[in-house]
Amino acid sequence: MKHFYMLFLLILGFTTHGQSIIGQWETFDDETKEKKAVIEIYESNNLFFAKIVKSYVSEKNAVCETCNGTRKGKPIIGLIIIENLKKDGDEFNDGNIIDPENGKTYKCYLELMDHSKLKVRGYLGLSLFGRTQYWLRRE
Repeated sequence: MKHFYMLFLLILGFTTHGQSIIGQWETFDDETKEKKAVIEIYESNNLFFAKIVKSYVSEKNAVCETCNGTRKGKPIIGLIIIENLKKDGDEFNDGNIIDPENGKTYKCYLELMDHSKLKVRGYLGLSLFGRTQYWLRRE
């Protein structure tokens, strides 16, 4: 039984190791569970970014009215919502995420739960005070 348990832990450890967060992910409304958007995560200069490539809730030509700075008035489609994440073991840390619904920017980290599920946590100050969403890989 002990060997079975160790084998199980070893297999579990390999399920996300080496897999990438790069690709397209579907997001869902926290309350209604309806599909909200398709987000594309990509890498540039060893940092990870994410942009909205499709919105299920915004009009085709919608812009981010609540955003600040250079994002204000920019189209929702193509809007970079995650910036400057660094890979740190199995997590991606030290980045920022913007909520286009209210224009607020939060610290964030991402963690690949398995090939098709990504944990996205946005927070202010300590990660203890924040909100977690789970995004599903778009196949």
